[in-house]
Amino acid sequence: MTSSDRIDYRQLPDTRGHFGPYGGQYVPETLMHPLKQLVDAYHDAIRDSEFRREFEGLLATYVGRPTPLWFAKRLTERLEGPRIYLKREDLCHTGAHKINNSLGQGLLAKRMNKSRVIAETGAGQHGVATATVCALLGLECLVYMGTEDMRRQELNVFRMRLLGAQVVGVVWGGRGTGLGDHAARFSGGRPGVIQGTASYVLQDRNGQIALTHSISAGLDYCAIGPEHAYLHDSGRIQYTSADDSEALAAFELLARLEGIIPALESAHAIAEVIRAAPLMSRDQVVLVNLSGRGDKDVNTVAELKARSRSSQ
Repeated sequence: MTSSDRIDYRQLPDTRGHFGPYGGQYVPETLMHPLKQLVDAYHDAIRDSEFRREFEGLLATYVGRPTPLWFAKRLTERLEGPRIYLKREDLCHTGAHKINNSLGQGLLAKRMNKSRVIAETGAGQHGVATATVCALLGLECLVYMGTEDMRRQELNVFRMRLLGAQVVGVVWGGRGTGLGDHAARFSGGRPGVIQGTASYVLQDRNGQIALTHSISAGLDYCAIGPEHAYLHDSGRIQYTSADDSEALAAFELLARLEGIIPALESAHAIAEVIRAAPLMSRDQVVLVNLSGRGDKDVNTVAELKARSRSSQ
């Protein structure tokens, strides 16, 4: 692939929705027309100054953006490495970055005179954000969620239903390095197609989608966004992974040192900081995107700790 310094990322995705070999629209022909309608409506909306004004106004007064940067002084002192800052997306309304995307989708659906929004969710934060926007805009909301995730994220299921959404459980989707024991898509994944797009996918040698595992419901998925796949291949971004025990340790450390309980998804990023800090100098700076708060994960962590104590 062309080196990253010669790639004009502003031109991506291309007109066919591709990031190099990834992305695209691998869907039945009957869906191509509504997808074109969606694309046309999106481009029309972003050129409309009134639409942008409404969107940006709601981001400021409803969502609470821009979110602040927080200097994690005690975490920095503990790790004796770089200065660590947290981008506090956990302070957004509904407790995660998901609301940014859901708000834009909801406004676009309203603009297209649609009456219902259908979403899928793992950890439940996307479902909560979608249900929140639908309540705000007077739209019906239908959310599909894996039954195991519904059990793990019972609080978010209640929140969605409280907001008026219908939540439908899905039985068929999703500990180690073997296929089926993790959700690290760049460690064992290979190019494939799922849910209408080409990307890195965890699959067996026959192309069948593999089961996955992660302590974090939001990461327990077999594929990754096509833009990430493209950036990975270009070498512009380095991707790493953390196992359950590392994420759990990071979850507890941030809570105790900074008074911030992170989402387990974000705890994986903190785990990487803990791992990398000894190799970095004190004049370096690390910025961690704290994508969401950990209210939804407290029960999961409590169950794991109780199970660990009983096995000792």
